[in-house]
Amino acid sequence: MKQRGHVIKEVEEGSIAWQMELEPGDRLISINGHQIEDVFDYQFYTDNEKITLLVEKKNGEEWEMDISNHRMDLGLTFENGLMSEYRSCRNKCIFCFIDQMPPGMRETLYFKDDDSRLSFLQGNYITLTNMSDRDIERIIQFKLAPINISVQTMNPELRCKMLNNRFAGDALKKIDRLYEAGIEMNGQIVLCKGINDGEELERSIRELSRYLPHMQSVSVVPVGLSKYRDGLYPLEPFTKEDAEKTIAIIEKWQKKLYPLYGFHFIHASDEFYLLAEREMPEEERYDGYIQLENGVGMLRLLNNEVMEALEELEDDGLTETISIATGKLAYPFIRRFAQAIEEKFPGRTIHVYQIRNDFFGEMITVSGLITGIDLMKQLKDVPLGERLLLPINMLRSGEEVFLDDITVTELQNALQVTVNIVKSSGQDFVDTVLYPLEEEDTHYPPYELSQMPMVYEGEAEEDLDETLEEDAESYDAVKGMVEKYE
Repeated sequence: MKQRGHVIKEVEEGSIAWQMELEPGDRLISINGHQIEDVFDYQFYTDNEKITLLVEKKNGEEWEMDISNHRMDLGLTFENGLMSEYRSCRNKCIFCFIDQMPPGMRETLYFKDDDSRLSFLQGNYITLTNMSDRDIERIIQFKLAPINISVQTMNPELRCKMLNNRFAGDALKKIDRLYEAGIEMNGQIVLCKGINDGEELERSIRELSRYLPHMQSVSVVPVGLSKYRDGLYPLEPFTKEDAEKTIAIIEKWQKKLYPLYGFHFIHASDEFYLLAEREMPEEERYDGYIQLENGVGMLRLLNNEVMEALEELEDDGLTETISIATGKLAYPFIRRFAQAIEEKFPGRTIHVYQIRNDFFGEMITVSGLITGIDLMKQLKDVPLGERLLLPINMLRSGEEVFLDDITVTELQNALQVTVNIVKSSGQDFVDTVLYPLEEEDTHYPPYELSQMPMVYEGEAEEDLDETLEEDAESYDAVKGMVEKYE
């Protein structure tokens, strides 16, 4: 039986809710007489000068509270951030990466979401097959934008085949309704060789361009193929020639659309340019990097930021040897950046290592899918220097855990080197290469390389013994994993 209302998890001190004596465990029942379906209802109905809250206290009492002239956040956090159950995907796409995951990983990695609300909250791309007419009406009513749509193809029959959903073609009609309501949209096409490329790609770009200017951009990204594809639809990797043809189609449409609308609209991901062995487009062609999260322009932006950061620096005379590990995709760029830093700072020696993705298969080349076990295996016998730098996208968001649940601490204890995590900007990259991170930054010294009184300051002597014993067990366990993997 579904519980009534939404349980409050936290109340921000000093906030309106705190002043009204709301507490964790209380339940929000309604706002202005409206039951709250999800976080969008909550945001919509609280965005008024006058609101009335109905709250059920932990002791069962009901409080009705009038709030006037607030126009600010109430200061409430709920146990379920979405204030609703997450909607799982109804499709079985022929290119789905989750179907290509190995067994035995953490449960959350196998969840397929296709929730339109996450498109607005987190930038997720959705197929529209999981949306009702009412969902579309709420988006229009609340004026939510932009919505990110995983299009794949504008051929309805082909879309049904690619998504393995007989309603997938009809779902494209929802784009018409969003367009007519003036809702801003972004699109994505996961390109599969011999299926939705070539003439089908031409058709998709042509039909999607009809939604300009409300459809702001469309990215074209190559399908990711892991080695775990037994029993799945047969897909082939793109070749250099395939990438060149794809880029030619996209750049032809960019030249056609830019004079008409003032932006390029259709974009090839960085992977296609690297596969074609082409230079990345100039910055102006990325339209403000609107598709950055889809890997469109990421390397161009990083290159520009690194070079700009270096221009402002002079050699400090310091010496240090460090190492950087990255994926095959970004390796040529990271190597180029390292050489530029070494030239300007001759006391620095930087080893850059290209990590082969043995876990998912060599066709997976992005750094975000590199696992802790591959890092351990491939870095354990190479010179690492005083620090090892890793990009933040290798870790689970907000945590120090790789996809295979190896932690940063376990990795550095196995490799016996301090690990620094590099944030996403070029300035962060240069700063982290040149100088060790401060204590308040992401910095995990391995226990055997650290000063024990500093690391364990304030602990009782018996707690120190217990901590050291746990560290030793952790190190032995990780070492055993590497030996088993080999």
